[in-house]
Amino acid sequence: MAELKAKIGLEVHVHLTSLKTKLFCSCPADYINLDPNTDVCPVCLGLPGAIPVLNKEALRKALMVALALKCEYPKYLTFTRKHYFYPDMAKNYQISQYDGPGSMAIARNGSIKLGERIIRIRRINIEEDPAKTVYPTGSMLTSSYTLLDYNRSGMGMLEIVTEPDIESSKEAKTFLDKLRSILEHLGVCNCEIEGSMRADVNVSVEGGERVEVKNVGSPKDVKDAIDYEIARQRAAILQGLGVPRETRHWDSDRKVTVPSRAKEMDEDYRYFPDPDLPPYEITTELVKEINDNLPELPDSRIERIIKQYGISRYNATVLVMDKALADLFEDTAKTYKDYDKLSNLIINDYLRWINDKGIKISESKASSIHLKELLEMLDKGIITIKIVKEILPIIIIEGKSPREIVESMNLTTVSDEKLIEGIIEDALKNEPDIKEKIRKDPKVANYLVGVVMKKTGKRADPKLVNEIIRRKLNA
Repeated sequence: MAELKAKIGLEVHVHLTSLKTKLFCSCPADYINLDPNTDVCPVCLGLPGAIPVLNKEALRKALMVALALKCEYPKYLTFTRKHYFYPDMAKNYQISQYDGPGSMAIARNGSIKLGERIIRIRRINIEEDPAKTVYPTGSMLTSSYTLLDYNRSGMGMLEIVTEPDIESSKEAKTFLDKLRSILEHLGVCNCEIEGSMRADVNVSVEGGERVEVKNVGSPKDVKDAIDYEIARQRAAILQGLGVPRETRHWDSDRKVTVPSRAKEMDEDYRYFPDPDLPPYEITTELVKEINDNLPELPDSRIERIIKQYGISRYNATVLVMDKALADLFEDTAKTYKDYDKLSNLIINDYLRWINDKGIKISESKASSIHLKELLEMLDKGIITIKIVKEILPIIIIEGKSPREIVESMNLTTVSDEKLIEGIIEDALKNEPDIKEKIRKDPKVANYLVGVVMKKTGKRADPKLVNEIIRRKLNA
């Protein structure tokens, strides 16, 4: 089956969450948590006679992304009507862009580098988002009826389309993680907002047609959807069933794709220029101003962090892939100078705990002041690394001072040599053959460390414990 190679392309839809209003009207762009269908007007509802007016800040944001991804851009911005019947488009067409005679998308022919691999960007469109579809009594497949919330309708959005250069689900996830980091560093999208970055996944396996999986909501789900779809298509081809061109839906609960409809061709959309939105000139001066003020991008930031702080490339890359993590590291590094220890704490403990609990980094209450205080207490021997790992979740959830937590829970390090010696001597008496076991395998000494830690509630100084154990065994 693995001999049937897969081709993968992505159409990534990115909300321009940094905009204050929608793409073609003055409705507020901050529609999250509003009552359904309250953030609407005649323009975003597509009522007869309503005229769209371009949000010029959306053009600036789109050009920032185009320049960051090394894309070409046109001399004039043009918009196209994309016609189709979906219930989530009130006016029965979407204002988008088309790369064809007389028109061009805001950007094309860009790329993103993943190590030695280059993933080409075919084009970037500016377009409006449809309404949000709500399934009150289940999922898309099981709900007995459907509701539409037009608060999201008309939101400014970029569609970033890749060439089918992606070769695996892992590479697709890496691409999305890198793209997310670029967008966050540019400040055009807060990708932590639900639905702000989602993807349509195009997968084809040798011998079959291209299948599009619509509206996959996270990089992890994109990876799972591709894995499932490649396995399904390979199995169908080997059984002689064939793979038809179609659109499918990703069921994130069951981790499967299900048929949705036959896949449209470009001509099915009946593109034509939008008569209400005349061409808008993109001047050289505008592009130069935007290019001169681009912020530091992920690849440059990784190189600077490696050089400035002397940490490993792996640690620098993990930090920068999430801008909030890199910001936390650099804020803490202003006052705490053991950069290796700091980066390891953030990556191995802070980030792992947040991922395990499924919370967002923006929800963490742990500040750079907290991390500095925590690591200084560890350096001074006031607490052990085990206590650091134990209280870090409390700091993240409650935002309490590490010193306050340690004092209230009586977690300071036990450095009483006589107490530790007594615990070790008792363990040696209770296990007469332990010395012989340690002689054959020195790792067995960890058993004695564990006994001391258990008796002291993980508060014993590990360095001191190991030193006393060596002394006792040598005696």
